Amino acid sequence: MPSPTTTDHRRRLLDGLAASIEENGYRRTTVADIVRYARTSRRTFYQYFSDKEACLVALHRHTATQMVEQISGAVDSAAPWRDQVRQAVEAWIACTEARPAITLSWIREVPSLGTSARDLQRDIMESFIDMIQTLTATPAWREARTTPVPRPLAIMLLGGLRELTATTVEDGRRIRDNAELAVAASITLLGPMQ
Repeated sequence: MPSPTTTDHRRRLLDGLAASIEENGYRRTTVADIVRYARTSRRTFYQYFSDKEACLVALHRHTATQMVEQISGAVDSAAPWRDQVRQAVEAWIACTEARPAITLSWIREVPSLGTSARDLQRDIMESFIDMIQTLTATPAWREARTTPVPRPLAIMLLGGLRELTATTVEDGRRIRDNAELAVAASITLLGPMQ
């Protein structure tokens, strides 16, 4: 188990990277920027991360874990399934609006980083797929769908939400402005099979 100091330093470095991404973008961020925002030293940085990319992978792993927890926590499994979809989509939007630059970095920059990032992408996608399948494995959902949400359908839903989020942020618009469209599309995708 890591000591509180270890956890604090690592957390500060992740927060430092996040602050730099929000201010400068990932590509223009340097290790010097990360340690400046984290108010720590390069030596401390290299105790935790081999390079900027390793720090980014850790940041996105942490962010995705928090996002899955927040979305899962926002859904009332006793509510009608359409309400659950709305709750999940609104939680997705709240998470992505809280840190749009970090979300955009995850969607746009991570794919270009190579093997470690590819593993990260797959791991994050699997955690979201598991979340969708868990959230839709309830009595309220069994009334709407006779079969569980298949993995390919969950991937399609996530891909659509990610791309809608990225293009909205890139266009300088609010993600929330697409809430009704995202809810309607999600209900159509996840609802009863025709």
